[in-house]
Amino acid sequence: MRTALDAPAEALDPSERAFVLEVKEHGWFRTNVFADAEGPGFSFTTGFWLNAQHPEVIVCGLKSEVAHDILWDLFRDAKSGKPIAIGQRTLDVFGNFPAYAFPVAERFYADHLGWSRWFYAGDSFPCVQIVWPDRAGVFPWEEGFDVTLFDAQPDLTEHGWNAGVVG
Repeated sequence: MRTALDAPAEALDPSERAFVLEVKEHGWFRTNVFADAEGPGFSFTTGFWLNAQHPEVIVCGLKSEVAHDILWDLFRDAKSGKPIAIGQRTLDVFGNFPAYAFPVAERFYADHLGWSRWFYAGDSFPCVQIVWPDRAGVFPWEEGFDVTLFDAQPDLTEHGWNAGVVG
């Protein structure tokens, strides 16, 4: 698989060189996008697919530091052969709080995964969205979910989160 790691350093601008260096050094890079009028803040990975054979990961609506720690844990798990379950309730993300991972539809890549698209020279990589519940443990597609949190994590799946739940 050809990636930006294969580009000669002189072909990259300073920010691209810094990005590539981080992926070389750590195996992955986290991009943090701040909340704005168009949507909540989010963090996503680049390098999971290349270096851990695990889909890239995006998580919305969490504090930057929390997202970073979670993504590091997921990278370590993937490198050790423990990928996150897709479409299944799991405690492998937050430890004491459940989460789900769902495939991100490619139609959302352009708006949410810019650096990953640059790194992989297109959309030929998988990505999953980590979805978290409200404080009561209720997920956005379940009855009783805290309505004040609806805008914190948009549904980036092809057919809706509920359609992706396994079992």
